[in-house]
Amino acid sequence: MAVVEPVPERSRPLIVTLEIDDAAQARFDAERAALFPAGRTVIGAHITLFHALPGEAEAVVTGELAATAATLAPFQVEVAELMSLGGGVAYRLRSADLLALHRRLQAGWWDRLTRQDRQGFRPHVTVQNKVGPELARRTIERLRQDFVPFPTTARALRLWRYDGGPWTPRERFRLGSAAG
Repeated sequence: MAVVEPVPERSRPLIVTLEIDDAAQARFDAERAALFPAGRTVIGAHITLFHALPGEAEAVVTGELAATAATLAPFQVEVAELMSLGGGVAYRLRSADLLALHRRLQAGWWDRLTRQDRQGFRPHVTVQNKVGPELARRTIERLRQDFVPFPTTARALRLWRYDGGPWTPRERFRLGSAAG
């Protein structure tokens, strides 16, 4: 029987997310907990900016995230509408500041990015996934009945390490940290 060696920690991919205000985060976490199939989610609701940066580049990524966050003030993000994922539901986000932030980081990391992270950025928060199309359709119809677009505030960038399911938090970079 072959022995499978664990992937060294420094080789595990890194994930970059955007942290939003507590009220919006609590809403999305509650919906995700209620709408995901049992046992199919290992993390809370999140806004992924980059899905798989190389773990070996953690020091460089950390430095660039710290420098970027320090120069950006917290900014508004509109939770604009519900969108179908086919087998799930997400909230589409709109923010010129968020798109500019993503472009800035993407340009700096281009040579390190996977094909997925080089694609166009469509910011969203997934609250249901891994369900059949009919259940997803019913969910989006139900959520649309009461949905009114609302603002949330981007507060920080978060760096995570992917550990084969759960994500391990690595560091949090508060927006506007250079201001005090």
